[in-house]
Amino acid sequence: MEKRTINFSPPDITELEISEVANALHSGWITTGPRTKMLECRLAAYIETGKNDVDCTDRDAFAKYSQRVVCLNSATAAEELNLRILGITAGDEVIVPAYTYTASASAAIHCGATVKFVDIQKNGDKDSHAPEMDYDALEAAITPKTKAIIVVDLGGIVCDYDRVFEIVESKRSLFTPLDDYSDPVAGLGSSLQHSIGRVAVIADCAHSLGASRIVSHTGEGEIEKQRRYCGRIADFTSFSFHAVKNFTTAEGGAAAWLPIDGVDSKEIYKMYQLLSLHGQNKDALAKTKIGAWEYDIVGPWYKCNMTDIMAAIGLCQLDRYPGLLGRRAEIIKSYDKACDNLGILHLVHHTDVMDSSNHLYLIRMPGIDAEQRNEIIEKLAERGIATNVHYKPLPMMTAYKDMCGGIGNFPNAYDYYHNLITLPLHTMLSDEDAEYVCQMVKEVVKEYLK
Repeated sequence: MEKRTINFSPPDITELEISEVANALHSGWITTGPRTKMLECRLAAYIETGKNDVDCTDRDAFAKYSQRVVCLNSATAAEELNLRILGITAGDEVIVPAYTYTASASAAIHCGATVKFVDIQKNGDKDSHAPEMDYDALEAAITPKTKAIIVVDLGGIVCDYDRVFEIVESKRSLFTPLDDYSDPVAGLGSSLQHSIGRVAVIADCAHSLGASRIVSHTGEGEIEKQRRYCGRIADFTSFSFHAVKNFTTAEGGAAAWLPIDGVDSKEIYKMYQLLSLHGQNKDALAKTKIGAWEYDIVGPWYKCNMTDIMAAIGLCQLDRYPGLLGRRAEIIKSYDKACDNLGILHLVHHTDVMDSSNHLYLIRMPGIDAEQRNEIIEKLAERGIATNVHYKPLPMMTAYKDMCGGIGNFPNAYDYYHNLITLPLHTMLSDEDAEYVCQMVKEVVKEYLK
């Protein structure tokens, strides 16, 4: 086949996004403003209903869905604010899978907490093959100091939240909530921890906007078995809208949370606003009201708000999102067929109980070592195909190896990583591009298959 250039993950930006960004620039609102508020509302509606066309200009819809999602400048900021609002602080433990990106762990460290890594299941989940936590190891890792578990839906594959909630419910007797009302953040965290009454489940859904799973247990307790979208399963959730994600605002992210008995959701939203804007109790939009210039700084906090320029991109991306997910699913079908014919292990993005957001396509080559894996990556690059590895386990990284004793304590994570390659999967691929990737993978790996 004639050589092609296949980029790994370029953003899918059309004239719709460009035009809406221009409209935002012309409007005079380029920082947090009406487009950001509208994106928050529409994302909340999408997370609840799976529909991207809910009319949030309608007064009733806006009242229902506003102040249930907060848009920020990154998923890392969203995860850190989730932890801070939950009152996670020094002396607390947060459990994180060893197989993830650094943001899953660094946000907890920023809060002063101790990260405890847990290995993954050997060869991943039996149905999806995704590198999910070893849930028995997770259960054993919970101590009286544990305040939160970070569950990572890697590649858009939704983890077994029923099992996670079963574990945290069984450990309620170990949990002692924060009891500190000395400042607004600690006070809200104390109220939330008392209301939840167990280890909090925090979903790192950086990859999984639009993914769903049939569940019987969520942060709201036991429910009649039903399909729920990411953002309505865990107690708190973070999403990424980085340039390489299915849904992008160039940079950016969002936090979402479930209703919590005894705590006003509007108070939670208000705290996100304070934490993300220097502790200032009025944003620029609020200060435009007549005579409303004066504001207070209620805490010396952070600066991580989303801008209306970013939200303008996001609003158009949300309009297009079902089509983007559908196109990814088409490419996955062609990859699945090629990999199955070759005997290459791969993620299974759709099962009887789960539908992925189709974000990453991970393959694992049987019978090769890390050096051979790297050779395959180089040979594909020579043929114009950019690939990646998601991820090098955190216990292998300089920042983390000393705090957890190194990768030797996480054999399943290393075994999953050492023969893994991520193929390009994005909506800029044509059918011919996907065919070329399949053909070149077949050509390159045949000498390594036994």
